[in-house]
Amino acid sequence: MKSFIIAWKDFKIRFTDRKGFFMMIFFPVILTAILGSALSGVMGETSLPKTTIGIVQTGNDPLAAVLIKDVLKGKDLKDIVSVKQVDSEKQLKTFLRDEKIDAGIVIPSNWSQDLQNGQLKQVKLLVDPGKELKGSIVNTILQSFVNRVVTVSTSTKTVITHSAQILSPNDLKGLTGQLINSLQKAANEPYKSVQNSTIGKRMVSGMQYYAAAMAAMFLLFNVLNGTKSFINERDTETLARLMSTPTRKLSILVGKFLGNLYFAIAQLGIFITVTSLLFKVNWGENLMQTILIGFCYAISVSGLAMLFAAFIKNEKTADTAGGLGIQIFSLLGGSMVPIMIFPKALQTVSNIAPNKWALSSFTEIMAGTTWSDLSLPITVLLTISILSITIGTWRLQVK
Repeated sequence: MKSFIIAWKDFKIRFTDRKGFFMMIFFPVILTAILGSALSGVMGETSLPKTTIGIVQTGNDPLAAVLIKDVLKGKDLKDIVSVKQVDSEKQLKTFLRDEKIDAGIVIPSNWSQDLQNGQLKQVKLLVDPGKELKGSIVNTILQSFVNRVVTVSTSTKTVITHSAQILSPNDLKGLTGQLINSLQKAANEPYKSVQNSTIGKRMVSGMQYYAAAMAAMFLLFNVLNGTKSFINERDTETLARLMSTPTRKLSILVGKFLGNLYFAIAQLGIFITVTSLLFKVNWGENLMQTILIGFCYAISVSGLAMLFAAFIKNEKTADTAGGLGIQIFSLLGGSMVPIMIFPKALQTVSNIAPNKWALSSFTEIMAGTTWSDLSLPITVLLTISILSITIGTWRLQVK
């Protein structure tokens, strides 16, 4: 019972502190609005960039017509590709320089005349040096089409050549007809050279990502604040006076831990509510998943506060070490910039940051995930909590 009294006292002090309220609740909301709006295009709520392709076609090669009409202007690519007919390669380069097109294709005369031998003349692809992504998209489409056509042609020739050696003319004629129909059917299947997809069921927007990132980062400040609260009460002998009453050391430690936990839960709950109402942030369809991850993360940061308090003896050291630690964890955990742009080695190192596990879990929930996929981050966060609380309780001194 005394533990809950101590916890409620700590919670009220921190929650009614105007400076603390601004820092822990109002400030992350403002940062979410700024970062989420400014970097909304980074996180994928937009599709692949619209690409304008200029095409120079010499002659009336039938394969070129198929590429332009059925592929580049086809229904599967209409949302990301627009085609502009150009008279000459010189004009094509001028359009590229003037940024009227993003990439250019020069189709040679009689492009498919050697197709029966499994060969196509080389197509020239011109790309604006500043638009590598769009050039890569065009190159992927072009190479996929060429490979498909050559494969169909080569397969047809190979089968017919070998069949002619063992079948009668009538059987060969029937086989040839069936083979051509099958290959034509395969070639006419929906063309899917470029496709948008997400790991989860839904795409996570920039606003969603930075809402989760700010929540994970600012909950880390409970480590610093919890540590300083314990040090302050130890230096002012508040804890010593508590010990002079019929209050056990364990009750005091549990109370300090719960006070920090109450505030962390309240902070996260208010932040999720405010971002949902003001910025329409969707925290996921399964609210219980969000609550569980948030609760596990709140326990871990409260446990880390006890761990830090056990080894740090004064507030100045706590400010220095805690502030630096929070900045490092925020960077490593993806709260400042997305982890996906990190080098592979740094992505592995980021696993030491507790906010990384919380942030990745929040975004997975936003995208749509299963309970089994959350088992690892839950286990990691609870392990951090148990180790921190155990070591902190063992090492902490209240006098």
